[in-house]
Amino acid sequence: MEQLNYNLQSNAQGQHSEPVLVGVTASGNCEVLLEKGTETAHCTVNIQTSARGFGSIWQAVLNDFAERNNAGGLKIEIHDVGATPAVVSLRLDQALEAWENKHGQ
Repeated sequence: MEQLNYNLQSNAQGQHSEPVLVGVTASGNCEVLLEKGTETAHCTVNIQTSARGFGSIWQAVLNDFAERNNAGGLKIEIHDVGATPAVVSLRLDQALEAWENKHGQ
């Protein structure tokens, strides 16, 4: 397993305390956990992935997510088992939508 860590600048997200989990760790998929972070102008992302050597792809997917959304103040954990960039992007969007719906934004 490879461990990747990112700290991305992003517009502030509302601060809430209850975590949100979407997806499932299974072959070709990933799960995403959103929790309240500590930095309102950044989101931190920690990834555990079975696919080694794809740091630049992860960086591109995460940069796109942070630029498109208000993700500042979030801590994101991703457990990946070979998901494609499109699936990762979809799971991130689903998690953020669930977070916003759960917390009334």
